[in-house]
Amino acid sequence: MAAVYQALHRRASSLVCRLHSTYVRKMRYLNQLKEDDSLCRQAQTSGTFYLFHNLSPFLRKVGKKYLVPQLSAAETRQILEKFPEAEQWMEKSVLIGCSDEHRPRFALDLGALDKPVIESELQGSFTDLRKALFVVDEEDSPLLALAQSLLRWHESHQYCSKTGQPTEKNPAGSKRVCHASGVTYYPQMSPVVITLVSDGSRCLLARQPSFPPGMFTALSGFCDLGENVEEAVRREVAEEVGLEVESLHYSASQHWPFPSSSLMIACHALVGAQRAEISMDTLELEEARWFGLEEIVEGLKRQPSSSKQDDGSFLPWFPPKQAIAHQLIREWLQQQTA
Repeated sequence: MAAVYQALHRRASSLVCRLHSTYVRKMRYLNQLKEDDSLCRQAQTSGTFYLFHNLSPFLRKVGKKYLVPQLSAAETRQILEKFPEAEQWMEKSVLIGCSDEHRPRFALDLGALDKPVIESELQGSFTDLRKALFVVDEEDSPLLALAQSLLRWHESHQYCSKTGQPTEKNPAGSKRVCHASGVTYYPQMSPVVITLVSDGSRCLLARQPSFPPGMFTALSGFCDLGENVEEAVRREVAEEVGLEVESLHYSASQHWPFPSSSLMIACHALVGAQRAEISMDTLELEEARWFGLEEIVEGLKRQPSSSKQDDGSFLPWFPPKQAIAHQLIREWLQQQTA
């Protein structure tokens, strides 16, 4: 019996090692592309490209689905050949990952070129990323978010903050260098806490004036310098809705491209049911209120297009499943129905 167990253990360990080594090889290959400029330039000739126009991704509608086309290097060149001024634009692309088969993936923003010509040629349209994240498949949304964040960072860091001189992007887009000062700049993310507050039987959701009509979500805010996650959660809840957090626990994290490039740190927070009266910060929020179990169930079923009522008001609906706020709401629902 011991021999059988050992054989099974060896087989399982071997499978884990194979899976692990596939991941390790992939990560090391990506790191090579970031560090080896000639290797990255070579990869640009065989990789696939996601196209953007002024930070809006290119989508193609097929039936009722919205697809995110991956153009080959040859297809991308054919587009650029229509614009003489874009001859060297492949070098403007940024590396955003690779497939399990080690085929590199790049993102390229064609914002200075004629959008209708590109859309007509490729039979699709450039769509605002906020809208795109509602309609694309789950596996595409993280890549689009990463690509837009990286493209935006390069757009806003073209000059050195020390010398005022132009900075130069490396082929992979993983850094920019000021040759006048020798300073190297790397893309950064801002930590943001996003918190679903509960009093035990209800959860608190809010909306800002800039939100689409009817959309409610969890509370969120940037971490202040010197704060840990727990301190940031307690402060944000106190500031925005006037409640004191009694306990909290971490759920998950997610990169989110809005408003720039953020690391969303998702938490659940509990407040006392006896002290759950909301005192809303009207400078930050348009509305904040408690939702019961049935309201959450109905809100999760509701689509933005079906939330408008005959009198012009909107029924509550929640962020798409690609957003970590959706995950927090789902987790709370599961806890309530367990």
